[in-house]
Amino acid sequence: MFITLEGGEGAGKSTNLEFVRQWLLRDGHDVVVTREPGGTELGERVRDILLHGRELQISAASEMLLMFAARAEHIARVIRPALDAGKIVLCDRFTDATYAYQGGGRGIPAARIAAIESWVQGDLRPDLTLLFDVPVEDGRRRAGLRSEPDRFEKESNEFFARVHATYLTRAASEPGRMRVIDAGQSLEKVEQQIGAVLKEAVGGG
Repeated sequence: MFITLEGGEGAGKSTNLEFVRQWLLRDGHDVVVTREPGGTELGERVRDILLHGRELQISAASEMLLMFAARAEHIARVIRPALDAGKIVLCDRFTDATYAYQGGGRGIPAARIAAIESWVQGDLRPDLTLLFDVPVEDGRRRAGLRSEPDRFEKESNEFFARVHATYLTRAASEPGRMRVIDAGQSLEKVEQQIGAVLKEAVGGG
């Protein structure tokens, strides 16, 4: 099973990823945890360019293609082998983030992203996506408290409003796969929401 975590800046993905991992382990599953961009040596180098290459002028098209180049390697070397071995793959961001950030945020047409998605991924899509939803202003405030802003975190509120809207539109179009988690609640209530979704989708618990 392929499970992804999505959300805007400061939505709590990283905090809750460990909760999801532990829940799955307690339920007896073999879990591989990975992230995008990243997950392989090539992916981590691309991640460094995209997140921390502040001196670089990267076009929206180049940004999207770099994401998919890293993703192709990630799928070939990590995701598909783990799924073929019967493991659960738990990934911090995947292609929904490309639709949200490069599509909604940067303005690349969804049809163009979809064409490359089909080429790179074939029929591979997440079985379950947890979308951690928090108001843009709250998420940016949280993100600002944790570290120096990266290349994306320096974008405007308008950029993140488009990212947020795109995520919610995608969730509304695929309610069976994308489950919205109200990440503005207390950590305990957020974990209760996650547990309920996992129990429904994975079983056990």
